[in-house]
Amino acid sequence: MNLSNGVSAVSLGMMLATCVTAQAQNYPDKPVKWVVGYPAGGGSDFLARAVSAQMSTQMGQPVIVENRPGAAASIAADVVAKAPADGYTLLSADNGVLIYNPVLYKKLAYDPVRDFAPIGLMARVPLIIVASPSAGIKNAKELIATLKSNPGKLSYASPGAGSPHHLAMELFKSRSNTFVLHVPYRGAAPAVQDILGGQIQLMMVDSSVGMQHIKSGKLIPLAVMSSKRLAQLPDVPTAIEMGYKDVEAYAWQGLVVPKNTPGEIQARLGKEMQSAIANPVVRKKLLDAGWEPVPSDANLLAGYIAVENIVWRKLIKERGISLD
Repeated sequence: MNLSNGVSAVSLGMMLATCVTAQAQNYPDKPVKWVVGYPAGGGSDFLARAVSAQMSTQMGQPVIVENRPGAAASIAADVVAKAPADGYTLLSADNGVLIYNPVLYKKLAYDPVRDFAPIGLMARVPLIIVASPSAGIKNAKELIATLKSNPGKLSYASPGAGSPHHLAMELFKSRSNTFVLHVPYRGAAPAVQDILGGQIQLMMVDSSVGMQHIKSGKLIPLAVMSSKRLAQLPDVPTAIEMGYKDVEAYAWQGLVVPKNTPGEIQARLGKEMQSAIANPVVRKKLLDAGWEPVPSDANLLAGYIAVENIVWRKLIKERGISLD
């Protein structure tokens, strides 16, 4: 009886392995759904659509973007966490989904470690501190002088509480020992409109949204949060150059799938994603929109997440930031 059960277990295991192998070999044989946790028309949506369109061509099946906005992208993350682990449901996973939300929310419907397998990093976008011309702040030195002499009298906009923009400014405030009132908006568009109109003095904006207004003179760039100066803004210093050695931040996007997706399918998706981003037409689209393409494999994304966790989880706890 024990032998019979053993044989049955071995046979069942072999059958399952055969099914998984066949599934991987035939993948994809139907449309693939790519879930984005932000509204259509935004930067995350643009990136997903640019990459997914090329992946559709490469893979011979439609890769369809589905927008499921809300709750700092945790609604979309929960949808994908509960989806079948068969390679037909993908998730655009940013800093918020993978790093911030588990600390910002006491209760979260998903767990980034338990529920997702990394496919790779796709792209990142530099963050810039900008001022309204009406604020009278023309450069980084004037920014710090104004903040030091007027603590709490100025306000800054972000696309939302818990966004990379919000937390990047909190990091800057922490390291520069300054205080600026945070005014969160529902998305970048209304925040930009208010700073353009002079209703708010400062904003942490990403280059994909803010660069056009900087070039037109409607926003004044004061400091960039990247490790090096931006080619488009050669005269604008980094926060590191200002003396804040550990201040570096980006808004970035990776691609993940449900945790138990077969390894062969994960590898295929990683290969297709990297190939799509390396395509000259796609790469130009991303660069023109302000994104820095950084196609990478699953191991690099996993390592990047580990490093980001150290910085941002500590900051969130130190600043007492919560979204509950």
